[in-house]
Amino acid sequence: MLVLDRVDVSYGLVRALEGVSLEVREGEIVALLGANGAGKTTTLRAISGIVRPSAGSIHFMGKRIDWLPPERIVAMGIVQAPEGRQVFPELTVRENLLIGTYSRRDRRKVPADFERVYQHFPILKERERQPAGTLSGGEQQMLAIGRALMADPKMLLLDEPSLGLAPLVTKQIFEIIGNLNREGVTILLVEQNARLALALSHRAYILENGCVVLSGDSDELAASDEVRRSYLGFGRQQLNS
Repeated sequence: MLVLDRVDVSYGLVRALEGVSLEVREGEIVALLGANGAGKTTTLRAISGIVRPSAGSIHFMGKRIDWLPPERIVAMGIVQAPEGRQVFPELTVRENLLIGTYSRRDRRKVPADFERVYQHFPILKERERQPAGTLSGGEQQMLAIGRALMADPKMLLLDEPSLGLAPLVTKQIFEIIGNLNREGVTILLVEQNARLALALSHRAYILENGCVVLSGDSDELAASDEVRRSYLGFGRQQLNS
């Protein structure tokens, strides 16, 4: 469904990605792991068209997209829920969700998609007339994912959905992500919580200094002492805790 082939991205003189190749198959959750600064968010930005690769190519459903503007990529079905949630604080919950429909042509389906979002996130239904800036961190993360769903994505890019959240809220968010995938949404997940990401995903890639250094089935990577120690920054006890 998505193929990155030897993608390079630079910010001025700083090389953020070097020769990154990965693929996401339809129906999968693929995790992208690595330390801060490894290039995870830059990878999502390249896919979304926010930054331009200086080399390599990105194909989505057989079509090359690395030269397209972000709005065209969204219209094709790739939608990103950004790191830090980035809701519009002065707008209501419902208005934030409505923004997610901006590029859609099938307006008749929008009411049904509101109900779908409210089914996954009942608290958003309760808070729909409340300014988004008054929500808790967990509720804002639910809103960010809900807003992305309102764009009717074929592929959902999630950037650090557990960032700054309490463990119980994180568990709830990850359960919802799993439910969305079972409904048929393909997901590329950037996440610092390696244990949860590997437990949820089918496959994973590990980035280090802008390069893919390991990839494989998530269960196999989670069981690897080398991955635990060298790339995820956890010892065996910590990753299993």
